[in-house]
Amino acid sequence: MTTGVRRRMGVEERRQQLIGVALELFSRRSPDEVSIDEIASAAGISRPLVYHYFPGKLSLYEAALKRASDDLAARFVEPREGPLGARLLRVMGRFFDFVDEHGPGFSALMRGGPAVGSSTTNALIDSVRQAAYVQILSHLGVTDPPARLELVVRSWISLAESTALIWLDGRRIPRAELERQLVHDFAALAAVSAAYDEETGALLRRLFQDEPAGGPFSDLAGRLTALAS
Repeated sequence: MTTGVRRRMGVEERRQQLIGVALELFSRRSPDEVSIDEIASAAGISRPLVYHYFPGKLSLYEAALKRASDDLAARFVEPREGPLGARLLRVMGRFFDFVDEHGPGFSALMRGGPAVGSSTTNALIDSVRQAAYVQILSHLGVTDPPARLELVVRSWISLAESTALIWLDGRRIPRAELERQLVHDFAALAAVSAAYDEETGALLRRLFQDEPAGGPFSDLAGRLTALAS
């Protein structure tokens, strides 16, 4: 982050610099606690010049949120190679990398912040959820999921969001354990759905037959077996 340094920039270069500065500040503290004066100082420009590029903090917050949402959506992209459990575990690792890097901003976005309720904010949040949904379906090799499977995937994405928010309040569970637990949660939700839907059951049997003995799904099966005994 540039501090106290002034140099001439093109319009788009300056806009991108301000977005980056604002995103870094919003990632460290709730956007409600960050002032335009702080953003201007961190960018090495005057307060009026910030308003030359953005009409107010809300518009700058939305621009920073757009960059962050693009970043978060990209973290769900994973090559369709190897067992599903290992792929989901890598996705959860990148998801929690983001949560770690942007904790206060992530929390403010999901719980309430300066742009909550605006059409722009809602659209950005929805775009991330939809991108995650499409990527998970890609991992499952499905383009037109049965209703129960769609419910499983969308419910799991919501669960990952709420789990991350709770984890940020104290981080009382080791992060690696939580990432693995969320992969287990996906398998458990899918298994319950499969008990009611043969199409989902057939899909899961196909996917699980390639899971290695030491993979996350096999680990869950072992834990449940131990619990039952």
